[in-house]
Amino acid sequence: MKIKIQTGTPTKVKNLVFNILDVFQLIGIPVDNTDRKLERMAKACLAVGKIKRDFSEACSFEDGFTRTRDIITFENKNFGEDISPGSYDDIRRQDLKLLVEAGIVVNSSSTEEQATNNPSRGYGLSTSFANLLHSFGSSRWEILLNEFRKETKSLKEELERHRDLQKVPVTLPNGKTIVLSYGEHNNLQKAIIEVFLPLFGFGAEVLYVGDTKDKFLHLEKTELEKIKFFTLEHEELPDVVAYSREKNLLYLIEAYHSTGEWDEIRVRKVKRKLEESGCTANVIFFTAFENKNIFKQKAKDIAWETEVWIADSPEHLVHFNGYKFLELHK
Repeated sequence: MKIKIQTGTPTKVKNLVFNILDVFQLIGIPVDNTDRKLERMAKACLAVGKIKRDFSEACSFEDGFTRTRDIITFENKNFGEDISPGSYDDIRRQDLKLLVEAGIVVNSSSTEEQATNNPSRGYGLSTSFANLLHSFGSSRWEILLNEFRKETKSLKEELERHRDLQKVPVTLPNGKTIVLSYGEHNNLQKAIIEVFLPLFGFGAEVLYVGDTKDKFLHLEKTELEKIKFFTLEHEELPDVVAYSREKNLLYLIEAYHSTGEWDEIRVRKVKRKLEESGCTANVIFFTAFENKNIFKQKAKDIAWETEVWIADSPEHLVHFNGYKFLELHK
């Protein structure tokens, strides 16, 4: 599996990264992430196994555990990285998290009782995975790969089953049900559609809902074209678009999680785009937050002439000079 790797990385290291990512795919470890995160995960795995040149060097945890600080040193020295010595939490919580969950990397705390501040705590490849890597490229590779697959659950399949259980069903104002994929801000999108719009939507119908796995999960293209909404490929498309015929009011709603609030720059971009398309509706920008604490953290970034809705205080709005909406609501 080829990805874009940091400039200056030696060719032999690139090939090691590509090959270990291929192995991840074959044994069912998810690789649907950014290139940089995949590179970091691959290099961390190689460092845990003390692999510099080829997979025949792979060491298992039985040969000793590698501390996170030593993993950083190994990557910096052998893989052209420049990771800060203080970034050991990133190694543990990000780079190795999936690999530990999949069982191909073993945490020393799972094999023996150790205090969390024990300096000998570390990580090692599982014996079965190290043995599998030893066979890479040999005549025994396919046999051992099939045996490994039979004995080991696919993390990708496990996660997909888990995500299926956590999918979020949403009922639109017209009674139609859509299902949002697993994601941290999808419950907020559900609240926008099922709670906010009935309270403040003047009978608005939902014309667009985006999802992390399907950008056009719900789309009423003809209705959007009637009010001359801008092209749907535009990068500033919000999470939810709704339209009230009663007030000729177009709601552009963002469900804030870690990014996505309507700030001054985004509002200007979208207003310009709407002017270019000749949109015939009165437009109002809403940023939705899960609770007041999250809103407080981003309040300074919210653009003037926009509105805020907070899910845990659903019957109230915060107006940033929102006279337009206030007048309409009268």
